[in-house]
Amino acid sequence: MQKPAPLDFPVHDLIRDRWSSRAFANKPVEPAVLTSLLEAARWAPSSNNEQPWAYLVATKNDAEAYAKTLSVLVEFNASWAKDAPVLILAVAGLKFHANGTPNRNAFYDTGAATALLTVEAKERGLRPVRRRPRRARRYGRDGGQTSVRNSRGLGAHCSHRRRLSGRSQFAPPKAARS
Repeated sequence: MQKPAPLDFPVHDLIRDRWSSRAFANKPVEPAVLTSLLEAARWAPSSNNEQPWAYLVATKNDAEAYAKTLSVLVEFNASWAKDAPVLILAVAGLKFHANGTPNRNAFYDTGAATALLTVEAKERGLRPVRRRPRRARRYGRDGGQTSVRNSRGLGAHCSHRRRLSGRSQFAPPKAARS
């Protein structure tokens, strides 16, 4: 399914055609594909080449890990993310490994890595969806060394999407876009 974004200026098709799905086909994502997505993220630029990101990946093949990952999402997001064959949490390391000082760029760098993961997923016909978990602290405590930044539902799009809420899709006015 194609849903090209309305553009003000030309961009690459991978960016223009990227959109978030809330309906997923009941089809697993191959481990080799997941490894390639993580490899794409690994090549993101980062401050001092720190690569402060880590990804917690749960597939439906591991019911316990999947349930634990799903449990950190807010109820509305969990209601549709439960159909995704893969859930991914992006984690940012908040301190530099070499000297333990705060890494003020950790969230930015983790976002850059996740953007590359998303573009690679799109190229492979998958639909990653970003959602910020609100209850991520349940996942474990590490004394403030890391922070869960966002989550991803990942899978092939299912074209017969059911309506999940009365909310409509909206784009901010052009003046509000950054």
